[in-house]
Amino acid sequence: MKPFFLVALLPLTLGGCVVAAARTAVDIVTLPVKVVAKGVDLATTSQSEADEKRGRALRKAEEAAGRKQREWEKACKKAQGRGELCPSAPQAAND
Repeated sequence: MKPFFLVALLPLTLGGCVVAAARTAVDIVTLPVKVVAKGVDLATTSQSEADEKRGRALRKAEEAAGRKQREWEKACKKAQGRGELCPSAPQAAND
């Protein structure tokens, strides 16, 4: 009776090993696909990433133009205080 009881419990005790082995096998099979997908993702630029990059460049250009404008206004006030003409205004950059 005892051998039959042990044989009956055997599938229950090995169930975890089989599931773990199956998961490991799936992980091994899908690993190359995941590696290639990650490499492609790193090598390419998505549309949203390109939009973000363009937005940063535009903000940087606007900040630089604003800085030049403020410097010109300051120089103009100084020149007018001395009774001179204002220097020429900064030109807007065309991208």
